[in-house]
Amino acid sequence: QVQLVESGGGLVQPGGSLRLSCAASGSILSTYYVAWYRQSFGSERELVATITSGGSTNYADSVKGRFTISRDNAKNRVYLQMNSLRPEDTAVYFCKAGQVRYGDEYVYWGQGTQVTVSS
Repeated sequence: QVQLVESGGGLVQPGGSLRLSCAASGSILSTYYVAWYRQSFGSERELVATITSGGSTNYADSVKGRFTISRDNAKNRVYLQMNSLRPEDTAVYFCKAGQVRYGDEYVYWGQGTQVTVSS
């Protein structure tokens, strides 16, 4: 069982930066793939970035070149560095950790952190 807690959200002006953190307890996060999703009001949850247990990363086209996902295994955390933020990045950001064991996928979600980009 993994418990995930996101932090680092807030209000930022367009062009600004934020770093989101996903802290895990109950298990070793480095053995999971981790993904950041976001959901804005009235929209479906969308995938923003992923990082595998091996450190490979992938990004949605809308955030490529602006967002960076990384992991600090010593701290059992995954981060999402968000630069050059735009109003359309406003959303609740969620952290997800997943692991496949004996053919079954186990997925865990955090509660989300609000990011608001506005002048």
